[in-house]
Amino acid sequence: MDNADAEGGRDEGLQGKGGRKYRPVVANNDRAVVEMSSMDLGSSSSAQPPAHQPSLTKIKVGTNANMGAEGREGSAPADEQANGPPGEHKLELFGFDSLVNILGLKSMTGEHVQTPSSPRVGEDAFTTDGRRKPSDVKLGTMMGVFVPCLQNILGIIYYIRFSWIVGMAGIGESLLLVAFCGLCTFLTSISLSAIATNGAMKGGGPYYLIGRALGPEVGVSIGLCFFLGNAIAGALYVLGAVETFLKAMPAAEIFTEATTKVNGTISEPVQSISSHDLQIYGIVVTIILCLIVFGGVKMINRVAPAFLIPVLFSVFCIIIGIFLARKDDPVAGVTGLSLESFKENWGSDYQTTNEAGIPDADGKVYWNFNALVGLFFPAVTGIMAGSNRSASLKDTQRSIPIGTLAATLTTTGLYLISVLLFGAVATREKLLTDRLLTASVAWPFPVIVQIGIILSTLGAALQSLTGAPRLLAAIANDDILPILNYFKVADGKEPYIATLFTSIICAGCVVIGNLDLITPTITMFFLLCYAGVNLSCFLLDLLDAPSWRPRWKFHHWSFSLLGASINIVIMFLISWSFTIVSLALASLIYYYVSIKGKAGDWGDGFKSAYFQLALRSLRSLGANQVHPKNWYPIPLIFCRPWGKLPDNVPCHPKLADFANCMKKKGRGMSIFFAILDGDYYERAEDAKAACKQLDAYIEYKRCEGVAEIVVAPSMTEGFRGIVQTMGLGNLKPNIVVMRYPEIWRRENLSQIPATFVSIINDCIVANKAVVIVKGLDEWPNEYQRQYGTIDLYWIVRDGGLMLLLSQLLLTKESFESCKIQVFCIAEEDSDAEALKADVKKFLYDLRMQAEVIVITIKSWDLQVEGGGQQDESMEAFNSAQKRIINYLAEIKATAEKNGTPLITDGKPVVVNEQQVEKFLFTTLKLNSTILRYSRMAAVVLVSLPPPPVNHPAYCYMEYMDLLVEKVSRILLVRGYRRDVVTLFT
Repeated sequence: MDNADAEGGRDEGLQGKGGRKYRPVVANNDRAVVEMSSMDLGSSSSAQPPAHQPSLTKIKVGTNANMGAEGREGSAPADEQANGPPGEHKLELFGFDSLVNILGLKSMTGEHVQTPSSPRVGEDAFTTDGRRKPSDVKLGTMMGVFVPCLQNILGIIYYIRFSWIVGMAGIGESLLLVAFCGLCTFLTSISLSAIATNGAMKGGGPYYLIGRALGPEVGVSIGLCFFLGNAIAGALYVLGAVETFLKAMPAAEIFTEATTKVNGTISEPVQSISSHDLQIYGIVVTIILCLIVFGGVKMINRVAPAFLIPVLFSVFCIIIGIFLARKDDPVAGVTGLSLESFKENWGSDYQTTNEAGIPDADGKVYWNFNALVGLFFPAVTGIMAGSNRSASLKDTQRSIPIGTLAATLTTTGLYLISVLLFGAVATREKLLTDRLLTASVAWPFPVIVQIGIILSTLGAALQSLTGAPRLLAAIANDDILPILNYFKVADGKEPYIATLFTSIICAGCVVIGNLDLITPTITMFFLLCYAGVNLSCFLLDLLDAPSWRPRWKFHHWSFSLLGASINIVIMFLISWSFTIVSLALASLIYYYVSIKGKAGDWGDGFKSAYFQLALRSLRSLGANQVHPKNWYPIPLIFCRPWGKLPDNVPCHPKLADFANCMKKKGRGMSIFFAILDGDYYERAEDAKAACKQLDAYIEYKRCEGVAEIVVAPSMTEGFRGIVQTMGLGNLKPNIVVMRYPEIWRRENLSQIPATFVSIINDCIVANKAVVIVKGLDEWPNEYQRQYGTIDLYWIVRDGGLMLLLSQLLLTKESFESCKIQVFCIAEEDSDAEALKADVKKFLYDLRMQAEVIVITIKSWDLQVEGGGQQDESMEAFNSAQKRIINYLAEIKATAEKNGTPLITDGKPVVVNEQQVEKFLFTTLKLNSTILRYSRMAAVVLVSLPPPPVNHPAYCYMEYMDLLVEKVSRILLVRGYRRDVVTLFT
């Protein structure tokens, strides 16, 4: 009978095979057993490979292909038989058949998801007759990235505020302002290019990049903020276009409002635009843009140039108009390109203005460089417009870097040139008072600039309404937040529900009309996203994991760190209060995702950082032994050595409770392991399934630990390998924890003594401490409060392990009401008082409170001779003595019959009956003492005697049985050759 039979049947990887249903658990009322027994992680048996592999010359992929355990296809179609059996292909002979499996190849880019029923976006897709399916419309670099970025960056600020900024800050500081903001977006574009070229990229743009680099919580929190910023920015662009249109065509107004503008001492009537007109026209424009977006990629491709070309033409007309301007221009203040104007406008002229931006000594708004950063920075945002549409791009790794950087450099260059031109073409007064100076100097007609303003804002609004829904759909498709499931969209489909939701947000903001309080927060969301991209690249570049191989080589972690720092500085320069509001909102989303979100393992950079930190920490611990002040118990918990449990319950439910009792405030690591008997090649899949079950058990019991399953020919060999190799450096387990084999005699499992003794001897040789738990079924959980005492029978010096374990028990709620009693053994009565004083002083120096009780050897002898209390122990002693005599007589008879020396369990033994009697008698005295003083103790800890050399394992089990006889809850503890507590601070 092998070791696995000790568990009431051969352990089949802790799970049945062939779809067998597990029997219900009724023997144990523990909630963990009942619930763990219902877990079904799927069949542990490995899937059989297909009987026939597809040929190398013809591959057909259907949507209903049956996939095996390793991602292989199902049986090949019958018509492939003409190509010959698979054994004729040389690649298949070397096991490379999976390289020609299309879905198998694509599984390398998957993220622990099941094989999709339809091909993913960007993958080769074939119809059932072998022909390629017509692919969806995909965008290139120009229309997919450059045009959207250019439309988002080049906006209304350039037309109506840029010349004013030059007049306020002067040419010199305006150049610095443009360079500062442009450097921010340029460095962010460099980081974006590096991450986007580090592998295949799905939809979601910056969210996808940040989430895969910084984890799902950070990715979702920044992604949702960025989505909200894009949606509200669309409303701002719409309102800007409508306002410009109504100013250019007052006849189109439905509602008119007459107000009086006071400028100094002059009062003049002014027709202001009604908020109702803004709302009505804004909603109409939003609906039209929404319909365009609903038309899909084709419609957007057709409409986008219609918005962009007039904008570029208007910019061209502005520059031509500046060069054609003359000093005798009838428009006052326009000097033409003049060196005098350039010199006059070089320095700054910060001053107070009214709400319209007109210089006014009594104005309430004071402008400085920081304020101008907040005003101008939205003119450089929009670099993510191309990456937002990553799911619609033909080649993300080529288009995103080229298109984004080209748009960034183009607009930054335009702004720098315009600073010089605006500063040289007009007086400072003209720059500060004429908000539409661009229209005044435009050639040949000012209306061209008005058209450019309207179309540029509508183009930016179109890009916002295009990118935001795709961003939201990408977040929903990752299935992190269940509340976003309504916005999921199939691969290659348009996100109609997300588009409708974005349009509703945009229309709602248009109805509000005045978004002055929200506008700075939108800028913060963009900056937060840019900072996330830079930090992602910084982390990935600094860690330099083997998977970090971006095609874009022009990057460095210092550039990313500088970009992130500039982003944060700009946020606080604009408004520290709005910065705090945006960070608080992102933190709330992060907290919500961490609580309600589903766990997603994307291989993010933090995992790599944890790995690097773990390596550094491991090296810093060194090879020397850990100082007692820094010693932590690292238990190696043997889950199923003996005892009956249902096949689908991977570990005794109370073992995790006991492991938690060995940690102070939950700090520390436990390693749960089990051994499967058999051949590793045959039972590898069983081991994987068993490890998953054990992981689920550990997580359910809320115990910090890891699961390990080892396949070995026998339990003894498996444990011997584990105790030698488990762990790294000073993070190797230092305590072996297992259940006492109480069933060995009850069920006549004669192989258990040899295995039990072998495990203890292996622990001694490997210098591991041992804790054996008897009465595990009655061990209390965290809600069962215990009263009474924790009794320690401190017989052998163990480095203070037994004392430390008792103190750790007191830190748990279940044992915090107990008191510790330490029982010491003295040889003579005269030694008792001195020993008691020494132990008290020792415990005092260790900061441990305990009552010390000294028992002498003489009192033991009197107890045994006196009878009474020892009657029940004597009964067990006599029974054990008889069984040992019969066992020794049996092995002697066998040895005489075979003419061999005494051999048990394959090892020679020496039987010294007097020594056996001495061991039995010593054990009897200790058991009777425990029953006398600790019958009502909450738990008893006693030193574990090592197995005597050359004694039969059967005899040692009899000693142990006599030691724990009638003690309901006892821990047998053996330390190792080092201290785990210290007297010194």
